[in-house]
Amino acid sequence: MKKIMDFMTNSFTPVVNKITKNPWVSSIQDSVMIILPLILVGSLVTVVSLLNNIIPNMPDFSLINSFSFGLLGLLVSFLIPYFVMEKKGHNNKKIIAGATGLALYLMLLSPIVTEDGNITFIFSRFGATGMFLSLVIGLSVAAVMNLASKKSFFSEDSVIPEFVIVWFDSLIPITLLMLAGWTIAVPLNLDFFEVVLKIFSPLAQIVQSYPGYVLSVFIPVFLYTFGISGWVMMPVIYPVYLSGLAENAERVAAGLEPTNIALQETAYAFTSMGGVGTTLALAVMMLFASKSYRLKAIGKATIVPSIFNINEPLMFGGPVVFNPFLMIPMWIASIVIPSIVYFVMKIGLVAIPTKTFMLWYIPYPIASYLATQDWRAVILALLIFVVAFIIYFPFFKAYDNQEKKKELNASAE
Repeated sequence: MKKIMDFMTNSFTPVVNKITKNPWVSSIQDSVMIILPLILVGSLVTVVSLLNNIIPNMPDFSLINSFSFGLLGLLVSFLIPYFVMEKKGHNNKKIIAGATGLALYLMLLSPIVTEDGNITFIFSRFGATGMFLSLVIGLSVAAVMNLASKKSFFSEDSVIPEFVIVWFDSLIPITLLMLAGWTIAVPLNLDFFEVVLKIFSPLAQIVQSYPGYVLSVFIPVFLYTFGISGWVMMPVIYPVYLSGLAENAERVAAGLEPTNIALQETAYAFTSMGGVGTTLALAVMMLFASKSYRLKAIGKATIVPSIFNINEPLMFGGPVVFNPFLMIPMWIASIVIPSIVYFVMKIGLVAIPTKTFMLWYIPYPIASYLATQDWRAVILALLIFVVAFIIYFPFFKAYDNQEKKKELNASAE
C-alpha cells in the first residue's frame, strides 16, 4: 500500500493536475461550469412539474426547460473557443472565436433551407444531444483561431486601431472554417451531426454498459481520494451523461422505455449520497459511533454539509484523502453501490431518470424521488445507506481505535 501511495503522490497526481490545467481540457471544464446555472433552472422546472399531480391546471413551464437545458450544445460551441483563446492569451479574439464556433455549429446542424428563405432546425440538436458536436466544433475553431493568432498582417507598433487589426487577422481563419463547414454541408451533403454521433457512439455504449457505468463512478472517486477533483473526468463522461438523458427523454416521448442508466441524475439520486463516494454513512458513524474525540468533533462539523451532499470538509478534515483506512472502503463502496443501482434499474425495480435533475444539494432520499419520480427510489436510497454503512464501518472502527489510542497516549504523556 505504501508503494501505491508513493506512486500516486509523487508520480500520478502531478501528471493529472498538469492535465487538468491544460488550457484545452480546462476550457471544456469551464464551459460546463458556466452552463450549470441553466441546467439547475431546467432541474427546478422538473421539480415544479411534479406539482401538476397535486394542483390542476398549472401553467406549462416546459418552455423554460427547452430554452435553458435545451440549449447546452449551442452554448458550449461558443464557450469552448472563447475560453481557449482567453487561456492562450488572445483576449482580443475570444469573442470572435466564440461567435465563429456558434456560426459553424448552426451550419453543421444540417438545417433545412427552403426556396422562400425559411430555415428549419431540429430543436433537440441544440441541447445535450449536440454536446459531442459542440465539443468537436469548439475545439476545432479554437485550434485554427489559436494558430492564426500567432501571425498578424500588421506590426506591433502599427497605428491602426486594435479592433481593425483583429478584424483583418480573423478574416482568413474564419473564412477557412466556414468554407470547411460549407464543404461538409453542401458539396459532400453530410449530416455532420449524425457523423459525430456515430464516431462517439462506441464511447457512449461503453459508458452506458455495466462495467463502463461502474468505472464512470469509481474513477472520479479513486482520484478524489488522492485529492484530485473528479471534474478531471468531466470532458469525457459529462457529454455521455447528458446525451444519455436526452436520448431517454426522446424514447419516452416516442412511447418507448428509457435505457440509459449512466446519468448525472442517477448519481444525484443514489451514488452521491453525502457527496462523491457515498460518504453520508461515514459522517453519521463519525458523529454517533466515534470513541475518538477528534473524529467525533469532525462528525459534528461535517454532518450538516454531508446531509446536503457536500463532503469536502469530511474528505480533507477526516481525512479521507491519503488515508488508507478510509480510502479503501470508499473504493469498495464506489464499485458495490453503482452495481446495485445498475441492476435494480436494469430489471425495472426503480425508474430510470428521463428528466434533468441537477439539484445535487437536495438531501436524500428526497433527491432520489425527485430525480426518478418513482417512490421506490426512496427504498433503494435507504438500502444504499445501509450498504454504505456496512462497508465503511469495520474500516472506520479500525481508524477510530487507532485515533483513540493516540489520544490516550498523548494524555498519558
